[in-house]
Amino acid sequence: MDLKPQDLLVLLKVAAHPPQRWPYAALGEALSMSASEAHASVKRAVASGLAVAPSRVEWSPVRPNLLEFMLHGVRYVWPATMGPVKRGVPTAFGAEPLASQLTVAQGEAPVWAHPDGKAKGPTLSPLYRTAAQAALADPSLHRLLALLDALRTGRARERNLAAQLLETELMRLHAEAPDAGR
Repeated sequence: MDLKPQDLLVLLKVAAHPPQRWPYAALGEALSMSASEAHASVKRAVASGLAVAPSRVEWSPVRPNLLEFMLHGVRYVWPATMGPVKRGVPTAFGAEPLASQLTVAQGEAPVWAHPDGKAKGPTLSPLYRTAAQAALADPSLHRLLALLDALRTGRARERNLAAQLLETELMRLHAEAPDAGR
């Protein structure tokens, strides 16, 4: 069972909001995909070892595996492509948490082309077609996706910083979960 880009989007959405249980319909709605598409993503994630499912309705990402895959595999499996300058949603080093740590000339930071975007820059192909819309609705997910894009596109300095921040962000979100200690 081969992973698809939307599987990672689903995993990151849930990782951004632990330990909330996500019915497939709600997860699909939050990510602008169908409930069956969200369910299939979870099945593929479990089959690949990026998630565990102790029951049919309960599942969660395996954070160490997810982090390892994002750090070492995503840029090769789903490489990002750059496109023309357009208006869109900032990503990679144009969005937080990287934007405040790197100096970038105005208009050089990548964006996901989107009509509701407020920035202008070279377009970057999103991990999945609905990523920009989902990110606009969820700042925590946006942070994770932006760091992932920095891993997919950045030079060594941006990738190293993004890797550190991504690990910190995933662990912070997990630690803030009400039942993280159980």
